[in-house]
Amino acid sequence: MSIAKRGRLYHLRRRVPRRYGGVELRETVWISLHTDSEMVARSKADRAWSQMIEAWEARLAGDSRDAEARYEAARELARVRGFRYLDASSVAELPVGDVLERVEAIPAPANQPDRVEAAALLGTIPEPRITVTKALELYWTLAREKTFGKSEDQLRRWEAPRNKAIKNFVAVVGDKEIANITRDDMLDFRQHWLDRIEAGEVTANSANKDLIHLGDVLKTVNTMKRLGLSLPLGELSFKEGEARTRPPFSEDWIRTRLLAPGALEGLNGEARGLLLGMVNTGFRPSEGTALTADTIRLDHNVPHISIEPTGRQLKSQYARRMIPLTGVSLEAFKEFPEGFPRYRDSATLSATVNKFLRGKGMLETPRHSFYSLRHSFEDRMLAAGIDDRIRRDLFGHRLDRERYGKGASLEHVAELVARIAF
Repeated sequence: MSIAKRGRLYHLRRRVPRRYGGVELRETVWISLHTDSEMVARSKADRAWSQMIEAWEARLAGDSRDAEARYEAARELARVRGFRYLDASSVAELPVGDVLERVEAIPAPANQPDRVEAAALLGTIPEPRITVTKALELYWTLAREKTFGKSEDQLRRWEAPRNKAIKNFVAVVGDKEIANITRDDMLDFRQHWLDRIEAGEVTANSANKDLIHLGDVLKTVNTMKRLGLSLPLGELSFKEGEARTRPPFSEDWIRTRLLAPGALEGLNGEARGLLLGMVNTGFRPSEGTALTADTIRLDHNVPHISIEPTGRQLKSQYARRMIPLTGVSLEAFKEFPEGFPRYRDSATLSATVNKFLRGKGMLETPRHSFYSLRHSFEDRMLAAGIDDRIRRDLFGHRLDRERYGKGASLEHVAELVARIAF
């Protein structure tokens, strides 16, 4: 890098990096620093060079075949040059002096105006048309704050229903530009789900989730891209019937079937440990698989597990909690004091356990599942008269009234749970 006077003002002189040879014909550039003070010129040199790099990067992006990339590159290049990107019709409406300022800012090596720079400053890159599938591509970036803190498995679970909703919409309506989606399109999509509900293929809840995820994608892109569209998404949901919840295992079934000697032989050790761990803790399967040596605390005066947002998001702010270990759950964690690495980044635990229990005839009814152990723990606490505040704290549920104080001590909670533990 060298700084020298050209005429009255100082300029920065630098060789063009090889990376930008395709968008910059000159081998060496002179960048005016707009000052006759050498001290000021040196203080401005790094920033001037950074702006030049930004402009070249924008021009590289502007050579893309992707309409969205070209448009964003044009906006960025205009910004770097000190202008707001306007479409050609808006530029034409500017005062003559403002238009001339834009024209004069276009580099013209060898007296040939740079086409990329001219397009950015004069607004000749058309705003891209965003189809439904393109909206989904954009959504992943525009909604990235919703993924902060999610584990790989949580991210997969978050993405899957949105991918599914867009795929379903395109199959029914087509990959339309979102600006052209009509009320009839949305009603056709709703009718598709109504037909499936009436045929008994899906529940109203499943249909509503698809509509919600589709709406989330379209509304996020509309807002964040400042499209200003009036999307016809209102009044589409179906009235849901009574929610179907998994019934709890009875105490007798847990004692005589699930915990019978040798009953769980054939189930891999980590899955067995997680099943037994849930019996007297009621943790969610995803909470159990996320436990590590740091959150399994067997050497504490009250052995317990700590549900924390380590490498993953918790279901809610109330899910962060400590649960004492008692009975068969304590024994299971003694066998796996460092957690369950086989399932830490896998979503296969519930499927593995349910397949085993179903194959062995160990599901109390067809509606029972692995998750029924969580409901059973809650029912046992309720039957034992354990206070609502303690039950909700153990389950990570919101309290229906304001919380006061720290709640019951871990020692006291352990005593209560030990009375109902297997």
